[in-house]
Amino acid sequence: MASLQPVRGTHDLLPDEMRAHRRVSETARKAASRYGFDEMATPIFEFSQVFKRTLGDTSDVVTKEMYTFVDKGGDEVTLRPENTAGVARSFMSEGLAQSVPVKFFYSGPMFRYERPQKGRLRQFHQIGVELIGVAQPQADLEVIACGARVLDELGVLDTTVLELNTLGDTESRSRYRDALVSYFIKYADSLSTDSQDRLQRNPLRILDSKNERDREIVADAPVFDDFLNDESQQFFTAVRDGLDALEIAYTLNPRLVRGLDYYCHTAFEFTTQALGAQGAVIAGGRYDGLIGMMGGKETPGVGWAGGIERLTMLAGDPPQESRPVVIVPMGDAAIKAGLKLTERLRRDGYRVDIGYSGNLSRRMKRANKLNASATIILGDDELARTVATVRHMDTGEQEEVSLASLPEFLAPYR
Repeated sequence: MASLQPVRGTHDLLPDEMRAHRRVSETARKAASRYGFDEMATPIFEFSQVFKRTLGDTSDVVTKEMYTFVDKGGDEVTLRPENTAGVARSFMSEGLAQSVPVKFFYSGPMFRYERPQKGRLRQFHQIGVELIGVAQPQADLEVIACGARVLDELGVLDTTVLELNTLGDTESRSRYRDALVSYFIKYADSLSTDSQDRLQRNPLRILDSKNERDREIVADAPVFDDFLNDESQQFFTAVRDGLDALEIAYTLNPRLVRGLDYYCHTAFEFTTQALGAQGAVIAGGRYDGLIGMMGGKETPGVGWAGGIERLTMLAGDPPQESRPVVIVPMGDAAIKAGLKLTERLRRDGYRVDIGYSGNLSRRMKRANKLNASATIILGDDELARTVATVRHMDTGEQEEVSLASLPEFLAPYR
């Protein structure tokens, strides 16, 4: 029945895939912690204005992709399509302005109604970091270095390229926007429908259009470098010098943009050719205007988000979990003793499963299916002698071991 299938664009994370997800999130969490980023979580849904105000009422995310509904109290709420706006809202509502700088790491599901494809789902998962309250380029460097560290510890940094650009300050961006409008308006009739729509409200977004005709027109568009004032140039130079000092390689991409007005200065992406069209695995930038746009005091910020699904695809299969020890109790008396032994071993740090029912052969087959390292067979005869029969599953050899010394005996299988 269709109603018993996952909703289109969602899927279950069964144990193997969950292990892959967990490896990404835990690797990122540990790496970010070493950079001083503490984990936090925002609600999965927010009042819709949190996203409409920050992403723009006319953006594709707001007009086409948000999961928005009216709750039973009459409030319009939205499942979060991204997490930076929620973190900024939390910064304001929790009164954290007196605690700057604040450094947050997050991991969790996001929601967008878009066409599902490889590495892109309607419920997807992201890791991310946000550093709020530091205006200097050192914050950009720390955030980028943290992203590089995450990728390196996942074993995929060498398969990515750090693409870097500057969006300048407000003055530089305004001058560049005017120049783009003057340029693109000459080709308005030849632009794609989406780019025609963006021409007046969001012309920078035309620069990252995937439409072939748009890309031909973009090739001769003005470049941001020609419109940067001295302050913006100095900021970008400091970021590049810092990356050089950290020995983090990068490539300049003058077409790398962020379409929203609160973004400024550094924009960056770690991209890969290994995943086809969906090349960015971590994307971020500086958003000094975000909190002011949301009604708070002007506060600088910089951060990035990475797609867990894409990173799991890039990183490949994670290491297997430790193999379990399986308890096989045979007989009523052994069931109770087996339960006690199971808990004892678990308290001692062993991964333990139990053969629930069936004859010995059936229970041993289940132990094989679980990839057990050892099985502990308990029957009336063993209990009478306070021993257990331990079978080493890789060799098939078995031996009797006293119940009292089992934890020490099984140490190689911990």
